[in-house]
Amino acid sequence: MASASAIGKLSREEFRRQKDLEAARKAGTAPAALDEEGKPINPHIPQYISQAPWYLDTGAPSLSHQRRPAAAKPPSEIDSWYDRGARAGPAAKKYRKGACENCGAMTHKKQDCLERPRKKGAKFTNKDIQADEVIQEVHTGYDAKRDRWNGFDPAEHTRIYEEFEALEEARKKFREEEIDKQTATDLATARKVAKAGKEKKDADPDFGSSDEEDADEDKYADAADAVGQKLDTKTRITVRNLRIREDTAKYLINLDPESAYYDPKTRSMRDAPLKNVPPEEARFAGENFFRYSGEAPQVQQLQLFAWQAAQRGNDVHLNAAPTQGQLLHEEFEEKKEKMRDINKVSVLAKYGGEQYLERAPREVLDSQSEYYVEYSRTGQVIKGKERVKARSKYAEDVYINNHTAVWGSWYDVASGSWGYACCHSSTHVSYCSGEAGKLAAQASTAQALLAPSSSQLGNSSNPDEQTEASNAPTEQNYSKKRVGEGDVALDKERLAQALAEEKKRKAWGGDEDRHNKRKRGEIGTHDVTEEELEAYRMTRLKGDDPMASYVDDEDVY
Repeated sequence: MASASAIGKLSREEFRRQKDLEAARKAGTAPAALDEEGKPINPHIPQYISQAPWYLDTGAPSLSHQRRPAAAKPPSEIDSWYDRGARAGPAAKKYRKGACENCGAMTHKKQDCLERPRKKGAKFTNKDIQADEVIQEVHTGYDAKRDRWNGFDPAEHTRIYEEFEALEEARKKFREEEIDKQTATDLATARKVAKAGKEKKDADPDFGSSDEEDADEDKYADAADAVGQKLDTKTRITVRNLRIREDTAKYLINLDPESAYYDPKTRSMRDAPLKNVPPEEARFAGENFFRYSGEAPQVQQLQLFAWQAAQRGNDVHLNAAPTQGQLLHEEFEEKKEKMRDINKVSVLAKYGGEQYLERAPREVLDSQSEYYVEYSRTGQVIKGKERVKARSKYAEDVYINNHTAVWGSWYDVASGSWGYACCHSSTHVSYCSGEAGKLAAQASTAQALLAPSSSQLGNSSNPDEQTEASNAPTEQNYSKKRVGEGDVALDKERLAQALAEEKKRKAWGGDEDRHNKRKRGEIGTHDVTEEELEAYRMTRLKGDDPMASYVDDEDVY
């Protein structure tokens, strides 16, 4: 099957006959085309496979361009190279004429010898004659000639590893010996000092004190490991496992919660934490002081100009070409001032009104304000409107039920409960009773209840009255009157004892301890005394009240 390039441009009649012949070959009515080897070509092979390219076209039907070419002579292997260091046999015993004058080998001359230059060569001494090298002829191809690693033996690189490992082992051994020697020296010194101190102490019994012993410990503590370091005895490498924070945190400069706001996420504090200290003398004056001082505003303006210029398509980058950016910014500012002056002149020439542009000096304008604020020499506001405080999203300064303080602002030491500082009420969501509530809470304490009885007992001069008063609790225990009725006289010592027993009872399981004591006959069978009842009232929890957990929905805000 001839290619289109070999046939050239066909006429309409020749093209029609060729198409008919191809159709007949596919139908089997005409014989198939033969290639150069006499083999028939399948007529059903597509044209893009059977047609040879122009650089392989032979002018006759052929499929040789689709076959693999015959194997040529195998090229020389790329890894074939000279056998370095190969010798041709045993060395000669005498110097041979024409051999190397330095080593005595016949394969090279003295100027090409790679042996160490001898003071007297083998030509004159007939000693240490080297064997002849093996001369090889290696025919390399194109790739082998240009292979920079051809002939390299990776086994030679193992010598470097062996040498490095030997040096490392010697270094480790030397290091261990130094550490062991230092440790032995320290131990010997410590034993010597301890022995001297013991001998001196035996000679003088009053010798030595805790202060001197502490001083000795501090003296030898310098040789110990530093805090935050770990010494591995195997690798002898010091590793730091703690970070040293030498700088004081910003939020620790002023612990007042109303001072400058500190953002823990970004670790930034924009305002100065200490208001009474001038910024120039403060240890930290806030990040805004450094942000708007010096040349920082100019750098910000230059960066903003570079960004805006890059958005408009100009090749301006402040970090890549800072000088170019500075010059372009100065040129831009000059043009901006010129355009402002030109626009101002043109507008005044067209519309007029130049007299309205005159204004008072800036010093006068800046000094005028409708708010009167008076500052101190340190910058604090003495009179006038204070600066607005930053507020959170939660409700603040909201008081319920006529209270002027929040819940938890007061703690009752006697009952161990929290309450409101405005009325000393320990009931949550209760109505404020003001000063009257404070007086009522103070009068209901045990100290207030014990004060009259003790004063009456102390002021009474009649021994019969004191005896009657002391026997009153005993008579009251066995009387038929209800406990708590009438005038109650409490004994201070019995009340303290009852408080201790009540706390012990609650700590060890409630009424079980009292029941066990009653079975053993340690206490009477009467229920309680006035002191025990008062102790129970003082130590009972508010949760025992069935209405303690009741909260009216209308009072909840």
